[in-house]
Amino acid sequence: MKIHFYKYQGAGNDFILADNRNKAIDHQNPELISRLCDRRFGVGGDGIMFLQNADGYDFEMIYYNADGKPSSMCGNGGRCIVAFAKFLRIIDSETNFLAVDGPHYAKISASGDWVSLQMIDVDVINRDADAYVLNTGSPHYVKLVEGLKAKDVYGDGYKIRNNDTYKAKGINVNFVEPVTDGYFVRTFERGVEDETYACGTGVTAVALAMAKHNDQSGSLNTPIKVLGGDLNIRLNYDGKKFTEIFLEGPAVMVFEGEVEI
Repeated sequence: MKIHFYKYQGAGNDFILADNRNKAIDHQNPELISRLCDRRFGVGGDGIMFLQNADGYDFEMIYYNADGKPSSMCGNGGRCIVAFAKFLRIIDSETNFLAVDGPHYAKISASGDWVSLQMIDVDVINRDADAYVLNTGSPHYVKLVEGLKAKDVYGDGYKIRNNDTYKAKGINVNFVEPVTDGYFVRTFERGVEDETYACGTGVTAVALAMAKHNDQSGSLNTPIKVLGGDLNIRLNYDGKKFTEIFLEGPAVMVFEGEVEI
């Protein structure tokens, strides 16, 4: 059997996407998923998504990490599947879709390559020594550092992700450094088990953690630079709860093809 797929990237976070509205693809196969995401023996990607029908929504987003396991929410993946849905003419400029962490609303530009994705509300941010720990659809560890450009993100991120506190369930590790117009962020992602060029739920977590760290409130706008480009977070914070959180950035089709499974 052949799968017709599309490759998308959002600030360098890359994904395989397939239209599975007819449910012809049995994707509950970790070995198949990990092989497709393998950059040497498959298509290659940080993850894979299947667009499916869902009652009451424009579509459902089914997401797997590159290790073949079902994942928690992927923000850049969410933005890419919105662009994919527009390409398939399922949606036009707005959408309400279903993901693993619940319903999401998104807006997409007329050109189809810039997506604003609403994320879940957040009212709990914990501390782990000098780091912040929170869930923005996926669990995140956020730590301010200096000299981030030269930092061993793989080595240091791997140690935190696999320490006694987080090893069982895993956590995404974000290192943050202030820059002139916002923050520079590098992320070690669980499931990929490596540094990625961008992490949507990660930069969202950074924006929230930094607002709390700096005692900011009200309507905030946080530009964030990642290895793969520029992202932006808009949010409201009343000092207790973060709402109206939008992850904004590019979502671009790279190529399409067929692969035998």
